[in-house]
This record gives sequence, C-alpha cells and structure tokens, in this order.
Amino acid sequence: MRQEKMNQAKTANQKSNIVLVGMPASGKSTIGVVLAKIMGKEFVDTDINIQHVEGRTLQEIIDTDGNDYFRKVEEEVLLGFDEENSVVATGGSAAYYEAAMDHLRENGIVVYLNVPLEGILERLTNLETRGVTLKPGQTIADLYEERRPYYEKCSDITVETDEMEIWKAAEEIAEKIKVFTR
Repeated sequence: MRQEKMNQAKTANQKSNIVLVGMPASGKSTIGVVLAKIMGKEFVDTDINIQHVEGRTLQEIIDTDGNDYFRKVEEEVLLGFDEENSVVATGGSAAYYEAAMDHLRENGIVVYLNVPLEGILERLTNLETRGVTLKPGQTIADLYEERRPYYEKCSDITVETDEMEIWKAAEEIAEKIKVFTR
C-alpha cells in the first residue's frame, strides 16, 4: 500500500501541502498552526472553509440540514481545495471521502494525528456545539472505531500525539515529513 501512495501524481518531495487527519479533538487545528509556523507554510482549516461557504457554524449546518447535507458540503469543499504550500487541518470526517482524499494527496502528504480513545474523550468536551456528525445513538467510542481504519488507510505518516505538548508534536511531524520526503 505504501508503494501505491508513493505512485501518486507527485512524489512526496514535490508535494507542498501537509494534510492533517484524525478524530475531533486530536489537535489538527492547534498543532496545524504551530506546524505551519515551523515549516514556513500557510495554515488552512477546512472546517472554517465550510463555515465560510455556508455562512453558519458546523453545528448549525448539522442541526438544520442534517449529517448527509453536511457531508455533501464537506466533500465539495475538500474536492475544491487548491491551495499550495499549506498545512491543512481537515474535519474529522474527511477521511470518509476517497475521491477528496485522493485529491488532497495529489499535492499533499497526509498525516494521521493518532490519539487513543481515552484522550479523545478527555479533550472532547463541547460535543453539542463542535459540529461532530454522529448517527442517532452513536457514541464517540463507536465513531472512533468506525473512523480509525479510514485514517490509517488514507495517511502516509502516523504520529501519536496524545501525551505531547503542541510544539513537540509539531516538531515530530516536521521531522517525520523530512524523513518521508528523502
């Protein structure tokens, strides 16, 4: 599978974006800002792009139009992404969209920020307002188990970030990217 990922449109050392995937509260936005500073790149949060397109918060989209509509908008935003030289924090459900992840991978190295379920549960305190797409009766533990294989499948690099300070996590990602692109 690694060889397959390396045979994408550009080789790893030609790709200018770093695409962060992972569960809600895994640190994609927080670590992403620091990583962008370290690597001299722009920072883009696709959840903010969705809010800009829709003119409302993620939670308002979900509450008003439902999970299916939200996912449609999210996929469209990801498929339309064309920034370069950026660290990209994706929404937690981005890995569901194979075509969108292939599009992001064309010019990006995908990094999975892996945090154990216990860490996600500790960090994810604002579930009612955060904009997480849960099915009726689905728990965060269920969602974690459902999404983990998608993150593993779409990523080039995995970084365990649970016990790390933000700067340390960003530095480790930067180092792994350097190794990956050699």
